[in-house]
Amino acid sequence: MKKGHGAFVWYELMTTDTKAAETFYDDVVGWTSADSGMPDADYTLFKTNGLRVAGLMTLPQSARDMNVPPAWLGYIGVDDVDASAEKLVKLGGTVHRQPDDIPGVGRFAVVADPHGAVFALFSTSDGEMPDIKQMDPGSIGWHELMAGDIAVELPFYQEMFGWQKDDGLDMGDMGIYQLFSHDGAQIGGMMNKLAAIPAPPYWGFYFNVDALDAAIDRSNAKGGKVVNGPMEVPGGAWVVNCVDPQGAHFNLVAMKR
Repeated sequence: MKKGHGAFVWYELMTTDTKAAETFYDDVVGWTSADSGMPDADYTLFKTNGLRVAGLMTLPQSARDMNVPPAWLGYIGVDDVDASAEKLVKLGGTVHRQPDDIPGVGRFAVVADPHGAVFALFSTSDGEMPDIKQMDPGSIGWHELMAGDIAVELPFYQEMFGWQKDDGLDMGDMGIYQLFSHDGAQIGGMMNKLAAIPAPPYWGFYFNVDALDAAIDRSNAKGGKVVNGPMEVPGGAWVVNCVDPQGAHFNLVAMKR
């Protein structure tokens, strides 16, 4: 299936212990994992219903030397990685890794928005991506930006990817939670990062599970930690924000506790 310019197309965990992370997420989210088979690359694929949904790799030593913690990275599909990277810089973003090829897979660049939230640009060699629906079990049900300033970031992403501004939810003292859509479907939300959160602006991803409490129990049993929630959100879903045993932040969403 060819996904349009501006869709999230891939997710990748870079961490310090891939074997432990593989066991953890297979158990908590219900993924199955397998070696990618890529030559000269230690890269694991997480799958749901036999379809690849995310990747797993060791955090590069260069990143460790810079005290970069384990983290999930989201890839946004574009028609042309090089042109998109140039456009991103003109709009105030930063290119952390220049466009490069993954032989037989596609082309990518690691970038950041004007306030430093990191993501990747990606285009496939054949234009095809797994046909996984947003709300399928084991898929990524929601994308969330803790932004430096949504007055800057929303127009940036609209110009970069054609995202549409959707409803804004008043969160009281926390400010406005701005929903956004791609190709007419809601895919995520963004809000200004709270000053109490020590991390820089960042993207977070919500993994679909069948029942939230059972998934939390599995996470806790494997060394994960709940940092916020569970809480009910508009639409009747339940969410929780967690940290895995290696320190990477992740989120779970389910339609029932």
